[in-house]
Amino acid sequence: MENAKVEIGAPPGTIIYSGKESNEKVKITLIEYNETEFVEKNFYDFSECVNCVNPNMVKWINVDGIHNVELIETIGKHFIIHPLTLEDIVHTDQRSKFEDYDSYVVSIMKMLYYDAEIRSEQLSVILLDGIVISFQEIDGGDAFDMIRNRIRQGKGRIRKMGADYLAYALLDAVVDCYFGILEKIGDRIELLEEEVMEEPSKQTLQQIHHMKREMIFLRKAVWPMRELINNIERSETELIKPSTDIYLRDLHDHAIRVIDTVETFRDLLSGMMDIYLSSVSNRMNEVMKVLTIITTLFVPVTFIVGLYGMNFEFMPELHSHWGYPITLIVIFLTIISLLVYFRRKKWM
Repeated sequence: MENAKVEIGAPPGTIIYSGKESNEKVKITLIEYNETEFVEKNFYDFSECVNCVNPNMVKWINVDGIHNVELIETIGKHFIIHPLTLEDIVHTDQRSKFEDYDSYVVSIMKMLYYDAEIRSEQLSVILLDGIVISFQEIDGGDAFDMIRNRIRQGKGRIRKMGADYLAYALLDAVVDCYFGILEKIGDRIELLEEEVMEEPSKQTLQQIHHMKREMIFLRKAVWPMRELINNIERSETELIKPSTDIYLRDLHDHAIRVIDTVETFRDLLSGMMDIYLSSVSNRMNEVMKVLTIITTLFVPVTFIVGLYGMNFEFMPELHSHWGYPITLIVIFLTIISLLVYFRRKKWM
């Protein structure tokens, strides 16, 4: 159930959580590293987390859960985060965007999962001087496990780079999740296309409608990412080093590919809807064709039977010894002649 605490007309910067209600404790994960050292700790008290911070190391603070408004305010006061940013963090229906402030930059986006259907959670990534703070809506498996493993094992260049590269890596992991979701949706579309071509049913139509709604949801989450990355590239903040720009351009290309794939899938589903309607119409036409042929075959038969069903007294055929078999022969010959005619006209 969605929290109904959103107040219309509230002053800007009012921190009101608008997501699903939860009583779970918020877990704070602190990861600190440099090229030679690595530390990872979990906390449920932000003051304990702050006391364990080591200097001269890149710090990644991940907050699992944004329903604790007091904790969000405490973190905001400690790192001098603007109330408008805190308001955006706790508003779970926030559109993806990037904003540049004096001492930090913030990226807000949707992290997507695929479990029989598409699910999403809001993700906010704040980049400060040497610190990255990520706020996740829910606690659980996410796209960052691969990043954590790379930091733990010292693989790649992430331990050699600064906090800006870590922020980029988090955004890149989110976009990579989009590719995984699109791959699964592509497999479903391929199976659905075969079903539409071979034996469409009402259930097929329902699946097409369901997938079209999923693509609308996915498009709404993915399209703003292009603008978000564009704004990062155009930003003049000193927090993002020039060495990270090339990776941001690559991230922008990935986002464009995701958007193009989403649009392609939408076109495929629209085409599948047309194919389904055409297939159903063709099946109906075939049924009507068979019924029309049967009706046409019995029109002369009905005429003959009706003619001799009048039982007038002066009908010579009624008293003929061969009247009945001759009538049957005429009926059968009429039917066969019509069948031959239909076949030559390729109507059947």
